[in-house]
Amino acid sequence: MAAKRIAAFGEVMMRLQTPGFQLLSQADSLSYSFSGTGVNVMSALSRFGYSASLLTRLPDNPLGEAAIGSLRRLGVATELIERGGRYIGMYFLENGFGSRPSRVTYTNRQESSFNTAPADIYDYNRISAELDVLHLCGIALAMNDGVRLHMRKLAEAVKKRGGVVVFDCNYRPALWGDDGYGAAKPHYERMLQLADIVMMNERDAIHILGMQAAAAEREEQLVELIPVAADRYGISVIAGTHRTVNADNTHSLRGFLYKEQTFSFSPERSFMVYDRIGAGDAYTSGIIHGELQGFAPEKTVSFAAAAALLAHTTAGDTPMSSERDVMRAMAEKAADVER
Repeated sequence: MAAKRIAAFGEVMMRLQTPGFQLLSQADSLSYSFSGTGVNVMSALSRFGYSASLLTRLPDNPLGEAAIGSLRRLGVATELIERGGRYIGMYFLENGFGSRPSRVTYTNRQESSFNTAPADIYDYNRISAELDVLHLCGIALAMNDGVRLHMRKLAEAVKKRGGVVVFDCNYRPALWGDDGYGAAKPHYERMLQLADIVMMNERDAIHILGMQAAAAEREEQLVELIPVAADRYGISVIAGTHRTVNADNTHSLRGFLYKEQTFSFSPERSFMVYDRIGAGDAYTSGIIHGELQGFAPEKTVSFAAAAALLAHTTAGDTPMSSERDVMRAMAEKAADVER
């Protein structure tokens, strides 16, 4: 199979994290790194052997340079990055413990270089000519009308040239404000109509799209609603996960993939969590990889679930596992020490 050229359109975020499990009100220091959904997915795919680029805008100052340096260290190509504006969006992370969940607090989002990019900054036709796959995310969709226009134009240009559009619903209530689901629905529907591969589950169908389920249990709702969504919006592949937080603070995760009117499920895996942020992006990268490599659906969903499992064991947002690492995790043959 010919090498695939992949890019994600999305914001680079600065992650500022308290030490250990401290609250912001307790901590007197913060560690920082650069991340974002597109960053995470592209970094993971670069480790699987793809030419993976980030399409974004960063400030032309030392902060922007630091972000670009971080992207390059993660294996993400930077030739599609525009420079301009003054700020990078930031979020503060407080790690949860036990019954206290982790908490993310965003700041400076709307003033960031990405979110203030002018209407003519990206050459959609030139960019689409260089891509086979475009990844888009619901977090960017929540930002403003300017970002939404860029997303739509990029998706239309890639589709026109026969490329694949991946859309991750990634709904974040804190970003949509009052009447968030109602405000989000028309924008999500527009993106779903352009997407070939979609990351979503039955809760997205119910809350964002306003679909009604006769069943009460989650898996029954999934089986009921996902085929309807795929048919309504013309989506080739829909994938996602179901997660359970257990009484002993471990998590259990099961992935699903709906393709050609058939569901495939991964085995449910239980594991300890070191850092949860970014695990969904690892799952997305596994689905993309399996689809591009022509894996059987059962292998694709199991690969994606194993990639997500490994991401929970890695510090920071960004998945760091190779294809070999993921294949070994699928087979449950990880040793105490690899020699």
